[in-house]
Amino acid sequence: MLCIRRATILTPEVQIDNGVLLIEHGRILAVGDDASIATPDYAEVIDAGGLLVTPGFIDLQLNGAFGDDFTLTPDTIWRVAAGLPRWGVTSFLPTIITSPLQQVAQAQETLEGGPPAGWQGSIPLGLHCEGPFLNPQKKGAHNPAHLRLPTVADVAAWSPEAHVRLVTLAPELPGALEMIRTLYARGIVVSAGHSMATYHEAKAAFAAGIRYGTHLFNAMPSLEHRAPGLPGALLSDEALTVGIIPDGIHVHPSIVALAWAAKGPHRLTVVTDAMAALGMAPGSYQIADQEVIVTEHSQGVHEARLASGTLAGSVLAMDEALRRLIVYTGCNLRAALATVTATPADLLGIGHERGRLRAGAWADLVFLTPTLEVVRTIVAGATCYQTD
Repeated sequence: MLCIRRATILTPEVQIDNGVLLIEHGRILAVGDDASIATPDYAEVIDAGGLLVTPGFIDLQLNGAFGDDFTLTPDTIWRVAAGLPRWGVTSFLPTIITSPLQQVAQAQETLEGGPPAGWQGSIPLGLHCEGPFLNPQKKGAHNPAHLRLPTVADVAAWSPEAHVRLVTLAPELPGALEMIRTLYARGIVVSAGHSMATYHEAKAAFAAGIRYGTHLFNAMPSLEHRAPGLPGALLSDEALTVGIIPDGIHVHPSIVALAWAAKGPHRLTVVTDAMAALGMAPGSYQIADQEVIVTEHSQGVHEARLASGTLAGSVLAMDEALRRLIVYTGCNLRAALATVTATPADLLGIGHERGRLRAGAWADLVFLTPTLEVVRTIVAGATCYQTD
């Protein structure tokens, strides 16, 4: 048994000063304050005095890190996952972007095979298939040679049980509504993205089963007051959740604040959309089968672009994303935490097990300094990262 004491426990719902967590068999046994929970004699004790303890961070869109790209080499998922706890990420969706469909199948096989013996790290919750059913006019960094129109036959092997949890597609394409209905019926979260959908096309897709918007404002029409398009539909529909990349490059800080005002902590998820250069120096990297040049940027993070100048994912770590969200929006930490914990967990339908600190949930925890630097990450009760 593990006992964490003297923590400031912070979740989207509650703050517990002088808090205590009991963990057994990878799950939270009890959570409360020092007066209500005694330390069992046989427990290993962690003194978290002076630290914040929060739920582990969940990233719904991650293309790779440490030089590895999931689309190009799906077998690197477990290797990358082992390093993600340094940024507080305890679970995530490995993202496979537009490519031959066999790349998705290989990623499914990688997850089905499970981790190597003795492995520890961030838990892959399933795949995010971003494409190949995207609008060529909003392809972004996706190779147009691999784009295709939606057909249900192409996704016959996609389901949560087969490790596909989130699918991004352009809902205005021929055949898209049938695919949306099919995937939704299987329990997959279907997202609108890389799209030229009008407002009315977007609303029809929402009625068919779209529940999410991929990297709001990026790879979609501009928000206009007479033609609100997909971003206007996403922002104005109270039932829709959206992802946003708060690196100061993909979306201007003032527009991040606008999205926050419209959606709030329960309908906004912070994603990194990070690519292979995360954790690496500037240089040349891959996103799927395309070269990406990573350089320094005035916003204080690295910038990833194709030779054409098109943005190609980010080099944003999740702890930095959380800090920037607070700066850009002026929100408090508890509200900001929801966007990387409870809200993505709820979107995936796993809010009872992840994204919150409560009895019965997986013991996925992040220890933060008052300046929100990660000093320890625990996944399923085991320490996977700790500073010296």
